[in-house]
Amino acid sequence: MNATGEFYLACIAHDRMKETMIDCLARHRHQLIHRPIIATGTTGRLIRDRLGLEVKCMQSGPLGGDQQIGSKIACGKVGAVIFLRDPLYAHPHEPDIMAFLRLCDVHFVPLATNPATAELLLANLPRIFGAPPGPARSRLTAVGTSADVVAGTAVSASAGMAAAP
Repeated sequence: MNATGEFYLACIAHDRMKETMIDCLARHRHQLIHRPIIATGTTGRLIRDRLGLEVKCMQSGPLGGDQQIGSKIACGKVGAVIFLRDPLYAHPHEPDIMAFLRLCDVHFVPLATNPATAELLLANLPRIFGAPPGPARSRLTAVGTSADVVAGTAVSASAGMAAAP
């Protein structure tokens, strides 16, 4: 949460995924101009330099930037996370990555880990950031509304049709 009380969008990208992150954010730049963004060091500098967006930069991921963002998740200051991981590379800090992903799950923070889910998350930013952090988020679905879930239906992202839970 920034000084005005808005939740951060957190952005993290492994080295071979940084260009993909920039491309994805560029397609949604119009939505991100006034959105507070927090990112790990190199990713944040790339976002700022290439897209002209204001970014609060943490340390580089392997130096603790993931944990710095994780602490903000635990404090309820992050509304959504885009963490583009490189699935074809073994990471020496894999336990740290898994702990970060678990933290998002524990605190009901929407998390995108590949370009397809990042596009879905970015397309739904207004709705995501309109929901309070914490357990209330569990009623939200990727494309359905909380009213759909409360009414006992969920919307299938692939079919775009309502289905019984």
